[in-house]
Amino acid sequence: MKPQNLIDIAGAALLRAQQYVSLVKDIVQDRVSNDGKVDSGLINKEQRIVHGYAWVETTVTALDAVLNWAASLQSRGALQSADLLGLKIAFGEYLSQLIGGIPMGQNEFIRPVDFSLSDAADAMTKDKSVAYFVKNGNTAETRKELAGLICDGQGISETFDDDMLNAVRDQYRRFTDDKIIPHAHDWHLNNDLVPNAIVADMAALGTFGVSIPEEFGGLGLGKLFMCIVTEELSRGWIGTGSLGTRSEIAGELILHGGTDEQKTKWLPKIADGEVLPTAVFTEPDVGSDLGSLKTRAAQNDDGNWTITGAKTWITHASRSDLMTILVRTNPEVQGYRGLSMLLVPKSRGTEEELFPDKGLTGTEIHVLGYRGMREYELGFDEFQTSKEALLGGEEGRGFKQLMQTFEGARIQTAARAVGVAVRAMELGLKYAQERKQFKVPIVDFPRVSDKIAMMAVDILMSREITYFSAREKDKGRRCDIEAGMAKLFAARTAWSNADASLQIHGGNGYALEYEISRVLCDARILNIFEGAGEIQAQVVAKGKLVRQN
Repeated sequence: MKPQNLIDIAGAALLRAQQYVSLVKDIVQDRVSNDGKVDSGLINKEQRIVHGYAWVETTVTALDAVLNWAASLQSRGALQSADLLGLKIAFGEYLSQLIGGIPMGQNEFIRPVDFSLSDAADAMTKDKSVAYFVKNGNTAETRKELAGLICDGQGISETFDDDMLNAVRDQYRRFTDDKIIPHAHDWHLNNDLVPNAIVADMAALGTFGVSIPEEFGGLGLGKLFMCIVTEELSRGWIGTGSLGTRSEIAGELILHGGTDEQKTKWLPKIADGEVLPTAVFTEPDVGSDLGSLKTRAAQNDDGNWTITGAKTWITHASRSDLMTILVRTNPEVQGYRGLSMLLVPKSRGTEEELFPDKGLTGTEIHVLGYRGMREYELGFDEFQTSKEALLGGEEGRGFKQLMQTFEGARIQTAARAVGVAVRAMELGLKYAQERKQFKVPIVDFPRVSDKIAMMAVDILMSREITYFSAREKDKGRRCDIEAGMAKLFAARTAWSNADASLQIHGGNGYALEYEISRVLCDARILNIFEGAGEIQAQVVAKGKLVRQN
């Protein structure tokens, strides 16, 4: 079949899938509405189908992104055999999931019957374009062919129609291959921090200022560039890929919510890596319910602030210079309105003295993966900071200011997930080509080559929905829904790829000496932090239902 014909059939199938999404939305909308308005109580009561709807929307949005990717390659004569196979398998697999059941978790599936739409799903199956992909898309033959091309070094295309984007990917890929991958596993096993020399190299590349405007010393390149940088660094080690997230969060907070003085003071130092920030939001027993935060900041007679309370799961807390702290400055106002954001400088800790400042203590939380920055529980006992610390100089805006950062942070987390997923596939492929059983490489066995092919296709889906969300952000549009979709899908891919790759390794994969054991541990956190998968599904579904789009 000619490439354009395949793209045209995919377009018709996508349209049919989008019609199905509309039916699902109508069903869910009716179930969670009261007097024509979406009711939060009903959303919680009907959580399963609400979150299922989010997965339906996310799946079809990812297919749309992949189709646009294929059409773009075709328009510039760059669509290769592996790309066509990726398109076929993606549409074959995910249309089949829409019809048969989408995995929301390891033991949770959402099916048409859950929406009372079995007949609609049957009708979609009979559509000629959908039927083509269900029959011819994800087949043993297409998977074998794609795996064969990947083994020969002819993988699915990663290039952009933009020389600068391609140059950034090449630069960071070389850096990751040379400076990170050879050492990352030892750093992980030793629970080392990302070495200062690597942090300095990353700063010299402009890593911490990718999205900070040039007027404040950054590169001003936007979120798509940020995705490329984060993806490639995370391919080497999630620790290096995640260092930039703290700078991303702090930079967004200050850029959009800070005073002119705060922007001038902090943004250039964050951009060049002189100041390493840490995000101090989460508290014990609070989790995602930020409106229940209790850490208190009281203003003294001289206008300075005294902070008292406890925070937990604070990443990179010791080796950081600036804390962005969400605190309650008005205890008489319950919920979000009593919260403010403070920009609080601190002394950088050392191995001998983790938290040298008076009134600040910390205890390390030992974790399975996601190492390189370390996690801490923090205690603030009348910790002092200046009156200039209040972000924007106005109380009660902390929660809104934080919400503005979540889009960028979640897009970046999706990019981290893509990088982890890519490394999992690289390790699985290498092992499958080298390991022999019954005198043949195990990649020749269908259950192994199938895993390689599906890892590549899921990377494609995750990568393109992540880039889609980044482009929306770069257009200046609100994209909390798109960012939530990207994180939801890519986090699942990181885990499934890591799990599949470890399975390819067999018993060796369970040994600490093998890199895939680290990748599996790193992958698992991606569906938890920056908003767990359930939170992302809630954000996506509620946003779609409330906005009526």
